[in-house]
Amino acid sequence: MRFDVISLFPDMLTSAASCGVTGRAIEKGIVELSVWNPRNYTQDNHHTVDDRPYGGGPGMVMKYEPLREALEQAKISGSGSAKVVYLSPQGKPISQDLLYQASKLERLILIAGRYEGIDERFIESYCDEEWSLGDFVISGGELAALVVIDAVSRLVPGVLGTEDSAKQDSHVDGLLDCPHYTRPENINEKQVPDVLLSGNHAEIARWRLKQSLGKTWLKRPDLLQSKRLNKEQQDLLEEFKTELDD
Repeated sequence: MRFDVISLFPDMLTSAASCGVTGRAIEKGIVELSVWNPRNYTQDNHHTVDDRPYGGGPGMVMKYEPLREALEQAKISGSGSAKVVYLSPQGKPISQDLLYQASKLERLILIAGRYEGIDERFIESYCDEEWSLGDFVISGGELAALVVIDAVSRLVPGVLGTEDSAKQDSHVDGLLDCPHYTRPENINEKQVPDVLLSGNHAEIARWRLKQSLGKTWLKRPDLLQSKRLNKEQQDLLEEFKTELDD
């Protein structure tokens, strides 16, 4: 899969993306990342990429032309169709399902805005969708782009060492993940649950599902409101609540 990012701070993206899971995926050639700086597509000596907003007000707005030229270069630099996404606090909330659908694409072009935003006419003309990390504002779209690249990359086949890792993440099935433990078995008198030491894979799977349901009920009950639980899941959740009261 190929990611292209339109950004005024290419080093910020390439440096961070070279680490961890994403970095290894890029090294293996499973994921490709290219960053395009609108400053390189300006026509004046000062490489101006922003200007004052019409109607007045604070801050500056990224100009239409440099963004358009950078996007056109990004499009012709690779093959295959590409979805263009503007990362904006006004966009649809990013969810695990949205990221999963994105992982099926050939290419994803991310627009990282700065200042007060970008010229609305560019969004209307070229952006297929707007995505948001949440109901808050950060200084630019680069951090959001890195989050999307990391989250989507781990869903691309071959990126993770174990394919089942991504399937067990929080939110994959609408629930939070179960607790995890590693050695030693006892830390400050806190013991690893006996079932995880039993070797009984059926009981371990049952315990993990129960904990996943329980953790979701405790921490994100809103997720359960949109999920229809089957009888086994309902029974396990009730069992978790009973054990919690005890």
